Amino acid sequence: MIQSRKSFNYYSVLGFEQEPFSTSPDPEFFYHTREHDLVLTNIMIDLRLRRGLSVIFGDVGTGKTTLSRKLLHELNKRGDMIFHMILDPSFANESQFLSSLVKNFNIDLQDDVDLKTADILEVRDAIERFLIQKTLEENRTIILVVDEAQKMDLATLETLRILLNFETNEHKLIQLVLLGQLELYSIVVNMSNFMDRISFKFTLNPLDVHETSELIHFRMVKAGYNRAHRLFLDEAISEIYNYTRGYPRKINMLCHKILKQLVSLNQNVVDANMVREVIEGDQQWISATRSNQVELSQVVEK
Repeated sequence: MIQSRKSFNYYSVLGFEQEPFSTSPDPEFFYHTREHDLVLTNIMIDLRLRRGLSVIFGDVGTGKTTLSRKLLHELNKRGDMIFHMILDPSFANESQFLSSLVKNFNIDLQDDVDLKTADILEVRDAIERFLIQKTLEENRTIILVVDEAQKMDLATLETLRILLNFETNEHKLIQLVLLGQLELYSIVVNMSNFMDRISFKFTLNPLDVHETSELIHFRMVKAGYNRAHRLFLDEAISEIYNYTRGYPRKINMLCHKILKQLVSLNQNVVDANMVREVIEGDQQWISATRSNQVELSQVVEK
């Protein structure tokens, strides 16, 4: 029972005030690599200049979602920006997508227009009026952030392109920030009239071994770790990097498992052997799960 309680609260047992390696996209735990700083700086510049469209590509686990939360955190500090974030852009059609914009930006429709039965052109007109009022009359910047943008179909991307046509001689009336997996590039690269409108595009890469070490140290300090002895040896960092290949999500998940192992074994330092043991245990579990799935599928087939 005591050991179970320790394992549950492993972070406090090890000297942390909170969990250091949660995979939740908490902007306070966002580790700024040079690439992430570059991306955030360029996006904020383009938003202030109202350049229109920024697109961030990245493989699964490179930190796109956490980056988006950090962006929202920065936007929230400003009083001149109105923004909304779409977490799942899987819309059935253009009408559904435009309706979501009307609802989430609290756009007023004319008295004789019902959103449920409105013509698409009527909804577009209402959105354009809203953008003109907020941007030109109130000097506000309207921003739409789309996470998991690779889920958008061609019709939704075409709708975004049409929204970018709402502009003055100096700037766009709506600012778009798309974050998506690498397959998003293969979609938009074949849409020349969309690619031409991208003001800033960037592909996030995994961390190198030095950044992996800094990420681990940063999250430990952020979680309140202040003990004198070093928790992760250099040899452990090397093993973590070799296994995760520098993907932040994988690093966090592995370090979480390692710290639980540290508590269960009643040890106070992470070395290469411990990391390898955790990895081997994880791989054995994956292998066993796959075997069970195969056996189950064979039973079902019979």
